[in-house]
Parts: sequence; structure tokens; C-alpha cells
Amino acid sequence: MVYGPIAAALVESFPTRIHYTAMSLPYHIANGWFGDLLPPAAFAMVAATGDILFGLWYPIVIALATCVIGPIFMPETKNRDIFAFEGNRQD
Repeated sequence: MVYGPIAAALVESFPTRIHYTAMSLPYHIANGWFGDLLPPAAFAMVAATGDILFGLWYPIVIALATCVIGPIFMPETKNRDIFAFEGNRQD
């Protein structure tokens, strides 16, 4: 339920000729940094405070930041032609 909309949003955000690079790089960096750091960050937060539920603030803050920052930087793609060429490349 999560990965389908992410893939669709990323496909619509970039022109066709750079889909793979434009989608793959930010997707894997985000999953690697924010997803893979969840267990150690949550464990460190719990160890520092002693509250076993304090580690839940890491995913909550990341989700809230995504909901606030995402709409600011993601362009509207409703009527965009993803097959249109963007740039001045001469073939």
C-alpha cells in the first residue's frame, strides 16, 4: 500500500529519458538512510531517555516532515506529458 503510490508519484515527476536515474537514486537513498537507520536511532533514543516508547518519535517526525516538505517541493503533474522532451539536446 505504500510502495505503489511512491512509484507512481516518482514516475510522473521526471521526464521519460531520465526515469530510472531520477527515480532510483532518491528512492534508494531515502530508504537506505531513513529506513535503515530506524532501528539504531530508535534504540539510541530509548537508551538515552529510558522510556521504551520514546523511540516511536523517530518515525513520527520523519512522517510529519514528509507530509510538510513533500507538497512544497513536489510539482503538480496532473496534465504533464511525461513523454515530452525537456531540454536542448540535439540528436
